[in-house]
Amino acid sequence: MTRGRLLLDLAPLRGSAAFRRLWIGGALSGFGSQMALVAVAFQVWEDTRSTVWTGVVGLAQAVPLLALGLFAGALVDRADRRALYLLSVAGQAGSALLLAAQAVLGSFPAAGVIGLVAVQSVFATVAGPASRTFLPRLLPPEQLAAGLALGRVTFQGAMLLGPALGGLLVAGLGAGSCYLVDAVSFTAALYAVFRLPPMRPDPTERPDSTGRPDERPDEQPDGRPDERPAARPGSHGVREGLAFLARTPVVRAALLTDLAATVLSMPISLFPLVNAERFGGGPRTLGLFLSAVAVGGVTASVFSGAFTRRSNQSAMMLWGAASWGAALALFGLASDPWAGLALLALAGAADTVSVVARGTVVQLHTPDRLLGRVGAAEQIVGQAGPNLGNLRGGLVASATSGSTALVSGGLLCVAAVALLGAGTPGLRRTRKPAPSRPLG
Repeated sequence: MTRGRLLLDLAPLRGSAAFRRLWIGGALSGFGSQMALVAVAFQVWEDTRSTVWTGVVGLAQAVPLLALGLFAGALVDRADRRALYLLSVAGQAGSALLLAAQAVLGSFPAAGVIGLVAVQSVFATVAGPASRTFLPRLLPPEQLAAGLALGRVTFQGAMLLGPALGGLLVAGLGAGSCYLVDAVSFTAALYAVFRLPPMRPDPTERPDSTGRPDERPDEQPDGRPDERPAARPGSHGVREGLAFLARTPVVRAALLTDLAATVLSMPISLFPLVNAERFGGGPRTLGLFLSAVAVGGVTASVFSGAFTRRSNQSAMMLWGAASWGAALALFGLASDPWAGLALLALAGAADTVSVVARGTVVQLHTPDRLLGRVGAAEQIVGQAGPNLGNLRGGLVASATSGSTALVSGGLLCVAAVALLGAGTPGLRRTRKPAPSRPLG
């Protein structure tokens, strides 16, 4: 493979003005959201001086997603996704403006700040599944992996730089400035989606027995297309989405691969203990541990052409998840800090490969009328998996050691991924791209 084909594939940005606007809007709103998280944490800490209250901030973000995520996905599959996204992002921007107002006016209790964060999270619970339905309409199937890799770059950039910029703004202008930047940043996402045509679910597209969309819509006995509603309301729509996951091995295995990588081997909660056990406990080493994973992820994104241009994204997903577990198991055995940092960078790179490939597999094997519900399930797995994984690591380490928790978790991850690959034949077959879905 030539050097140019190893680098990040920019074809989606060159070929689709709509995707380009959406990518820029997502990047700006991502930076704003990361800056606002710093302001919330600072304000709640200053008001309470309690780690319990700062921990409740994360709970306020997670509970709406876990409680309403699947119902939000069913709603996304019934409505015009463009209109629903515009309304939900407007709600997020409005919540950010209220946060800015309370920061400027002062004397607002921490519980009120956390309440506004929870309201904003409710809107984000709807916006997430809606935004996941756009890419298959904007890009040809062979460019989906490249589009997801470009999105991963903006996510990692926001995670790396957003908190630092937020800290500078809070120190210089106060928490209200971060909230205001967050509110303004949503306008770019609103503009990008406003330029799109209406995007109602395609009611005629149904999956075949492997979960792949059929090239022809189902027909009624008289030969007319089956124009069924995109989703049934409420719990019926949720059950329909769960039934799809149950009967579609490839999509189910993709989500289980993510859970295997996060629940079984998430290392973040173990870093302080491993640093103290094996590397002297210095804060600089601990900071490097956290940075190394991010550096590896960014590096993999820069050279993502090496895996996004491959036809079998299922294999990339499995190799990425298994490599993540193997690298973390080896990190648990490392005695040299530089070797440990290199292994963490490798783990971060493998994670990026797995995340991008998994998203590609899910979108290629999910019919349009179910993209909202499956996207909601992805969002829930992505939120709950790391939290459960950090809890698992902490419990195992408390009974054994940090190194044991890392090694056992990494090996369990590799074993689980191997079992999923062996038990899901569809993951080992090259996926032939389906025809592009209609725009609008």
